[in-house]
Amino acid sequence: MGRSIIGQQSFKGRGALSNPAGRFEKQQLEQVDDGWYQDEVPESIPTTLEPDRARGVISTNDSPDIPFEQSINPYRGCSHACPYCYARPSHAYMGLSPGLDFESRLFYKADAAKVLETELARPGYVCKSITLGANTDPYQPVERRMGVTRAILEVLARTRHPVAIITKSALVLRDLDLLTDMARDHLVSVAVSVTTLDTELKRVMEPQAASPRARLRTLAALNAAGVPTAVMAAPMIPALNDHELESILEAAATAGTRWAGYVLLRLPYEIKQLFREWLAQHYPDRAAHVMSLIREMRGGRDYDSTFGTRMRGTGPYAQLLSNRFRLACRRLALNSGPREPLRRVSFRPPGLGGAQLHLGL
Repeated sequence: MGRSIIGQQSFKGRGALSNPAGRFEKQQLEQVDDGWYQDEVPESIPTTLEPDRARGVISTNDSPDIPFEQSINPYRGCSHACPYCYARPSHAYMGLSPGLDFESRLFYKADAAKVLETELARPGYVCKSITLGANTDPYQPVERRMGVTRAILEVLARTRHPVAIITKSALVLRDLDLLTDMARDHLVSVAVSVTTLDTELKRVMEPQAASPRARLRTLAALNAAGVPTAVMAAPMIPALNDHELESILEAAATAGTRWAGYVLLRLPYEIKQLFREWLAQHYPDRAAHVMSLIREMRGGRDYDSTFGTRMRGTGPYAQLLSNRFRLACRRLALNSGPREPLRRVSFRPPGLGGAQLHLGL
């Protein structure tokens, strides 16, 4: 059964303006004002948290556009509430809305650490770097009290398993003890997403994520502790934040980061509608122009999922963005040499007590 669409208004701490039914729903309910009494619409929507039990926590990926084969997502949904988030459509698989449900109805992998140990101990397991944060942020606000990501990291540190982390949260510094230990053996890297340096734009575009200044301080602290970092200028949205690309890269380089990447805004499935609503609400003066440029970079459509171009787009504007990124990286000495891969040779499967090494080759 589809979910009721809430009137298009901003809710405190939320990015989406509505709760459209997911693409798998056969029916959809919509609110209609018939002139009779209606309950007052609340100013905020509470967050609920439920356990999500699974027999496995390691997901595999074979996309040619993504530089990793294995990932773990400690949470489903994300209260950072970014309206552009490419992970939103995953909530539809659970019969929930990619809109407000995605950022308010969260699920946590209650026994993730225990399940992970079982998976790593399997005789046929081949050690390859695991990415935390490929879908939703592993350090979103609920991690502060749930500690699922911390428990996963403890398993990976104990087994000397390589891990790459992607986040836009300063909470990653809570685990600096584990990260510095792993960094000494070249077992960890952290990429911090910095979408904008404009605090007002961040407030409406990433309502519950860390401030731009906090993310840059996080990069600086990680670098000072010897933890390899990268900055992800993502997503780049034409006529909204893409003019900040060079400034973001320069701020990250000043913080000691030596690696960088960027991704063009992606609007698969239900995100098209959600992002259009958000644009119309917060930037009505440029909404049409933004969408026009997006279509120009996506072959005339809101989104093109073609491998090889979905992360960068096509056409003159996309090429200009690519050239700007390349020139800025050259000027700032970012991506200036081959990046050392995370090491796998130290991996010790659970149960071996460290007496035997598993090369994972």
